[in-house]
Amino acid sequence: MSQYEPLRRCVDDHDVPPPKPPRLDLHMPAMPPLGLIHAIDHWWWAYRRRRQFRQRFLPLLAHDDHILEDMGHRRDDILWASRLPLKVDALRALVERRAQVREFPPRTG
Repeated sequence: MSQYEPLRRCVDDHDVPPPKPPRLDLHMPAMPPLGLIHAIDHWWWAYRRRRQFRQRFLPLLAHDDHILEDMGHRRDDILWASRLPLKVDALRALVERRAQVREFPPRTG
């Protein structure tokens, strides 16, 4: 296992947001609203994902551009993802942007 294994695991991770709660026909008197529980659960999931991004990708900015390229990342992509709003999953957006760049490489010259 290399020192960059957590990065690979993070990118390959299919962590999806929590599913919406089911519609119930019977409500218990002391039960909090399921929508509230779902909102708190989704907020917590988004917070953890943003924290994972900050812990795993922002320290890479201390490396040289050549080292980042060897790892399969670009400095401007990481900076772009770090400026996304908190509602957007930065890890997923970074993976999608990398896939888009591979599909349509930028023209040079």
